[in-house]
Amino acid sequence: MNHVVLIGRLVRDPELRHIASTGRAVANFTIAVDRNLSRDKKAEYQQKGIPTADFIRVNVWGRQAETSAQYLAKGRMVAVEGAITTGSFKTNTGETRYTTEVTANHVEFLERSDSPGRSGSYSDPSMEYDPGDFSNASADLDDDEVPF
Repeated sequence: MNHVVLIGRLVRDPELRHIASTGRAVANFTIAVDRNLSRDKKAEYQQKGIPTADFIRVNVWGRQAETSAQYLAKGRMVAVEGAITTGSFKTNTGETRYTTEVTANHVEFLERSDSPGRSGSYSDPSMEYDPGDFSNASADLDDDEVPF
């Protein structure tokens, strides 16, 4: 089974393009996924110049590609669910280069932007939650008024 779930932050804004023959949208972006290290080990690795994150290239297709390109931006945290795809190509000098990337089935935006009107950000006021709205709701209801 080839199934991967990653959580990370975008390294740069997504690049959106459309396939000429079909018009289908594809977005490409890279996410930085932190390695599972203790705080001390992470500090030690950083001092030695050893990477503490992996940079994973992601491809997403169709409507999700368009949505990702519209609402995601550098630094935003996302969850990506999909499959690992490998490939290879020959360079002009004849060297074979190998690629590994994730083809996403689902991209989940894990945080909302607090800067409305900013390109690449998304904020839906109808989705905001204020726990204070519900804290005393049950105190005002009688058992006969509960609909279930």
